[in-house]
Amino acid sequence: MSTFQAPKGTYDLIPPDSATYLAVRAALAEPLKNSGYGYIETPGFEDVALFARGVGESTDIVSKEMYAFETKGGDKLALRPEGTASVLRAALEANLHKAGNLPVKLWYSGSYYRYERPQKGRYRHFSQVGAEAIGTEDPALDAELIILADQAYRSLGLSRFRILLNSLGDKECRPVYREALQTFLRDLDLDEETRRRIEINPLRVLDDKRADVQKQLTGAPMLRDFLCDACKAYHEEVRELLTAAGVVYEDDEKLVRGLDYYTRTTFEFVHDGLGSQSAVGGGGRYDGLSEMIGGPALPSVGWALGVDRTVLALEAEGVELEIPSTTSVYAVPLGEEARRVLFGLVTELRKAGVAADFAFGGRGLKGAMKSANRSGARFTIVAGERDLADGAVQLKDMESGEQEPVALDALVATVRAKLT
Repeated sequence: MSTFQAPKGTYDLIPPDSATYLAVRAALAEPLKNSGYGYIETPGFEDVALFARGVGESTDIVSKEMYAFETKGGDKLALRPEGTASVLRAALEANLHKAGNLPVKLWYSGSYYRYERPQKGRYRHFSQVGAEAIGTEDPALDAELIILADQAYRSLGLSRFRILLNSLGDKECRPVYREALQTFLRDLDLDEETRRRIEINPLRVLDDKRADVQKQLTGAPMLRDFLCDACKAYHEEVRELLTAAGVVYEDDEKLVRGLDYYTRTTFEFVHDGLGSQSAVGGGGRYDGLSEMIGGPALPSVGWALGVDRTVLALEAEGVELEIPSTTSVYAVPLGEEARRVLFGLVTELRKAGVAADFAFGGRGLKGAMKSANRSGARFTIVAGERDLADGAVQLKDMESGEQEPVALDALVATVRAKLT
C-alpha cells in the first residue's frame, strides 16, 4: 500500500477502464473534426482575472470553487475551472480572428478543476471535450453545435439523454427582464447569500436547486415574455433548424446555466439515469465575452461535454463500447536464442503497424501463455531451438486454438494478412 493516495474528489484512470474514457473522448471529438473545427490546447492555469471577468465573480465557480494561488513571482493564477475563457483568450492573443476566415472554429480536450463537494458525477478534477465557434452571429452555428453534440452522444449508443433549450436574450432586452425579476425576488423569503445574488446576477437564482427556493419561484416572470423581436426571431430559427435536422429538444424557460457570459441561445444535455448530477454537457452563445476580457466584439457560441459523466451515462444505460484489444500478437520465446530472435520480430511487427507485445521476465511456457491470454492478443508466436533451426516460429490462433509453423521471413506479412 502506497503512503500516498489520489487527492479527495479526484480519480486515477487506469487500464482497462481508461480505454473507455479514451474512446468516449474520441467519439465526442469526431463530429467536430469532420466539421471544420481545429484542435487547440491551452495551459492548465491562467491569470485569475480572466475567469473573474469572463465566468463572473458572482458565480459559485469563481467565488467558491476556483483553485486560485499566488506564485513565487507574485502572479495571481488559477487552475482553469472551464474551457471557454481560456480558448477565447488564446484565440485573441494569436489574432486568429484577424485571419479573415470567421468563424474561428476550435475544439479542445482537457482537465478542469473546481473545489466542489465530491459526489458521484461531481469531481474536483474532471475531463471535458469542448468546442467554440468564434466571431460570427448566426443561428445556424448554434444549431450546428447542438446537432454535433447530439450526433456524438448517439454514436456512443446513448439514447436516454434530453436536450434542454432556452434563450437568455441580449443586452437590449435582458436588462428589462432583470429588473422585473429582481423586483419579484426581493419579496421572497431567501437567505442572505441568495439575496446578494439577486443584486449581482438574479438569473442565477432561477438555477437554485433547493426545493424551498424553487417552490417560491412559482409565478416568477419568465424571460420569454421579455425577449425583443430580434431575440425571438433568432431563437425561433435555432429551433426550426434543430427540428429540420431531426434533433429532439425540450424548451426549458428556467434554464440559465452557471456562467455569467451566456446570451441568447443556452442549452444543456441531461441524462435522467445520473440522479442529481444529471447534466452531461451544455453550452450556449456568449456574444459579449470577448469584450469582457479586453478583446473586440466577437459574437461566439460553444459547448463543453463531460467525459466523466458521459461514461456514467453509458453505465446507466448498460452500453458497453467495443474497445479493440491493445495487443494483436504476443511473443513467447523458449530459450535465450528465441528470446533474441522474437524480440526482433516484435519490433518488426510494431514497425509494420501491428500491436505486439513480448513475454518479458524469462517466464516458463505455462506462465507466458497465461499472460498471452490475458493480453487479449489474437495470435501468439511461440519459438524454441528446434523451431529456429527450421527457420520458423509457431503461430497460434488464440480464438480457434489452431497452430501452424510460419517462416521467419514471412511472419510479418502472414500476420498482417490474417489480421485484415
